[in-house]
Amino acid sequence: MTRPASSAAALTELAGLLGEDCVRTDAGELGPLLIDHRGLYHGNAAALIRPRSVAQVATTLAFCNARRIGVVPQGGNTSYCGGATPDASGSQVIVSLGRLNRIREIDALDYSLTAEAGCLLAEVQRAAADAERFFPLSLGSEGSCQIGGNLSTNAGGTSVLRYGMMRDLVLGLEVVLADGRVLNRLTRLRKDNTGYDVKSLFLGAEGTLGIITAATLKLYPAVRSIATAFVAVASVQAAVELLSSLRNRSGDRVSSFELIPRLAVDLTVRHVQPAIDPLPGRHDWYVLCELTSPRADEPLESALEEALASAHAGGLVHDAAIAQNGREAENFWFVRENIPRAQRLDGASLKHDISVPVSMLPQFVKQAGQWLASHVPEGRLIAYGHVGDGNLHFNLNQDPLIPAQAFLARADEVQRAIHDLVQEFGGSFSAEHGIGQLKVGELERYAPAVELELMRAIKQAFDPNGIMNPGKVLKSH
Repeated sequence: MTRPASSAAALTELAGLLGEDCVRTDAGELGPLLIDHRGLYHGNAAALIRPRSVAQVATTLAFCNARRIGVVPQGGNTSYCGGATPDASGSQVIVSLGRLNRIREIDALDYSLTAEAGCLLAEVQRAAADAERFFPLSLGSEGSCQIGGNLSTNAGGTSVLRYGMMRDLVLGLEVVLADGRVLNRLTRLRKDNTGYDVKSLFLGAEGTLGIITAATLKLYPAVRSIATAFVAVASVQAAVELLSSLRNRSGDRVSSFELIPRLAVDLTVRHVQPAIDPLPGRHDWYVLCELTSPRADEPLESALEEALASAHAGGLVHDAAIAQNGREAENFWFVRENIPRAQRLDGASLKHDISVPVSMLPQFVKQAGQWLASHVPEGRLIAYGHVGDGNLHFNLNQDPLIPAQAFLARADEVQRAIHDLVQEFGGSFSAEHGIGQLKVGELERYAPAVELELMRAIKQAFDPNGIMNPGKVLKSH
């Protein structure tokens, strides 16, 4: 059980340990950090802690643990599930990792990079590129999200099909535990079978077990050939079959394969400039696919063209545009990456971050779409995302003729129907965005009892006083 941190004496004492510039209580400075990215949660906090070093993070956690003060770790504050937002009590402190922002080491021969948690994802990508290497995690928020948040939420993104999620890109971690001890496992080893893989427990734990302060990440050969296409497909089934064909024909060079419905294109072109419809005709479904290779002379464009021509002859593809230069490819990606923004600008939406086995996506979209058409005719389905790994953002946008309040009032009913169907398909109600505080109840509902018991036991072992990001992932007790 945590207790209030707001006593001036406690904050003054902590400022004495860290330095006054590390403990901030100004309302103007705290304000933007108390609201989550989607505006779903508005919290309060006693202070913002901005440590400059791992030692100061350790001092902060030891101090808070001894006094049962709740700690909310925060990176770029881009969580979709309220995972970095404090509660409304004003008794917790936010610990921002923004000052821990050094690239500590790059070993090009070892294909590894060690970065502190406060580094922006885009900075890690650039550091790898400067060493003629490639870090494959790619997100729409990469210019603002921090690597610590990516680690803590096990971020996915557009390249999971080829490279895996964040958990798959980690070699070692440095973590400050709830009691202030530092676990330093910044190993670069590719093979290490010495006991339990403790580091994996912190990946996707959303700061509930400790604070990740640095990580050693896997790098890959620099990408030197790219072929990108925007393709109109006959159906979701056609998209899945095209993916299989492309993987076979290209020697598994497919790095991204994104499903986009017509409505998403319409909204993006309407609301976000300078988005341009990549194809002249109107089709129900599209895919944005990309092939990459580290070989400069890899004939990816011809391989992509041949595969699409074959798919067209087989009725899977209606039309396609292959990017002739980097600018055209950027235009294709601009449409895809701005779908969330276009949805926000268009009105209220009910969002679901789901995944099912790739081969079952067409049937899931059909069944879920039929239920929505029958039960929620005032909503417009926008199912888009990473079909290459079975992850769709299965969203319902408000019909402009329906008041937003009436539409949003149906959120619980719609969520239950969609998530129950996901469960029937053996899928996940949280494919890549995590649990945060938004989906704690869903985890309690759908996770097997044994799994929940193990998760609670791990939480108790790592954070017996319950100070780490209270109320996130698991219910506070």
